[in-house]
Amino acid sequence: MSEWAGRGKVRARTIAGGVELTIDGITTQARYYKPLVYEFFRKEFQLRPRYGEFEVELIMEYVGETPTLDLDNLAKALLDALKGHVFVDDSQIARLLCERRLGERERISVRVLKRGD
Repeated sequence: MSEWAGRGKVRARTIAGGVELTIDGITTQARYYKPLVYEFFRKEFQLRPRYGEFEVELIMEYVGETPTLDLDNLAKALLDALKGHVFVDDSQIARLLCERRLGERERISVRVLKRGD
């Protein structure tokens, strides 16, 4: 595992077979994430997108009441944001696991692993 990169709301690191990413904060505006993640990959964590099949694990942690944000919409927004950075197209996702759970702070964790690595 490499060290975490990023100083703002988005941080990432390479892990065996893929990438791990965290985004601080949760909003019901899923379209908020795409430009945020895009700018992070453009400025702070440049990767070459890979071909092949991927497995994605997305965990939304919240504090207090359960947010009304639909996980499927959040997953779509984040997969669109990762497209062109981690993988070439989100059609490469062979397995997607989304979870919402109570946490110590509001954040989203994403782990993307290339199948077969």
